Amino acid sequence: MRYTKIFCLLFAAVFAVSASGKRAKDKNHYGVYLAGVSASFSDSLVYFTDVQFLDSACVDSKGLLVGRSSYSFQLKDFLERVEGGQNRTCFMFFSRKKKSVQKEIAKLKEKYQKGGTLVLIDMDPGFKFVKPEE
Repeated sequence: MRYTKIFCLLFAAVFAVSASGKRAKDKNHYGVYLAGVSASFSDSLVYFTDVQFLDSACVDSKGLLVGRSSYSFQLKDFLERVEGGQNRTCFMFFSRKKKSVQKEIAKLKEKYQKGGTLVLIDMDPGFKFVKPEE
């Protein structure tokens, strides 16, 4: 009987130490791979950025990129200033895995190339996404 009590106390102590040693999960997962695409209904140019790793970007608990509209506006502003493209629609692909983003971009490029009427342009590597100010 005494050994059973000692065993239970020892088990409870080990369980308490292991439970308190675990860290709480971070609600935001930092470090995201981003790629942007810009198309327009008024011209045949489609711009693609390279896949970029942004360590300050984060994904919320629902799996959505925090500040995703700001990244689209960064791409749109850059194209308006540098390339002179007006009325462009910009959208983002993101993932915590680089291969996922590369796969999505490759599928999209393949779809755009099927028609043969659009001109696909890889953007200047000088363009970089930055974390938007909150």
